Amino acid sequence: MSDVLEGFLHRFEKGSAASPPVLLLHGTGADENDLIDLGRAVAPGSALLSPRGKVLENGMPRFFRRLAEGVFDEADVKRRAGELADFVMTARQVYGIEAPVALGFSNGANIAAALLLQRPEVLSGAVLLRAMVPLSDPPNLPIPGTPVLILSGAQDPLASPDNPARLAAQLNERGAKAEQRIVPGGHGLTQADVNLTATFMKSVETAAA
Repeated sequence: MSDVLEGFLHRFEKGSAASPPVLLLHGTGADENDLIDLGRAVAPGSALLSPRGKVLENGMPRFFRRLAEGVFDEADVKRRAGELADFVMTARQVYGIEAPVALGFSNGANIAAALLLQRPEVLSGAVLLRAMVPLSDPPNLPIPGTPVLILSGAQDPLASPDNPARLAAQLNERGAKAEQRIVPGGHGLTQADVNLTATFMKSVETAAA
């Protein structure tokens, strides 16, 4: 069941383990229910926080506007990332959770990347599935040691691997520990994404223990 907090429809599932909570950020046309099963699979026992994007594109929820395929409205990216950051901070207080690890797909991965660059204190880590560079000239804020896994599809028609490679460079220049991995396939998710994400989540949990 969805609730509303800071203007975001969202789902929250209380965790049964001491592992870090997971912020689930869906792709275009999906909603707060889309990544719940993935979250359960890769981070069993973790609390799950899953908001619905507030922007509609032809009736399909997104987290920010775009001007064309692969061309982002960067002013809107910055504004929406700020809104999402405020939602996460409020949700932490309401639900009593620590800083989450973001798990975002496509548009959700892009807004997660914008969060890392614009409000780095909000996240304790991130898995960015099929991400692209969200901001051409992001603020030069420190992202001290935040672990980030970027998973790119070798045949992705929307984001060739060199684009998320630039994103990894942006993050690492600011102190993050970002790694890009290229998996077989296109824009859709594969079992390799699930396996690599689960391994990453376990490593983050171990580091936080």
